[in-house]
Amino acid sequence: MGKNSMAKFISFLMWLTGVIVALTIGFAMIGGSLSLPAWLGGAALAMIAGWVVVITTLLGVVLKIIELIK
Repeated sequence: MGKNSMAKFISFLMWLTGVIVALTIGFAMIGGSLSLPAWLGGAALAMIAGWVVVITTLLGVVLKIIELIK
């Protein structure tokens, strides 16, 4: 692998890791296994935040795919 292709590969791995972590945290917040303290909004706010994380992450994946196609 050349220097440029190795950098692209590492960049892709970091991006993929970020997507996986974001989806894991988002689904944990939606499912209730990860919540916020009651004084900060509790499970309801965590569920809303979880959906925001999941939707924006999936939107980012779709936009990245569109960018690669162009």
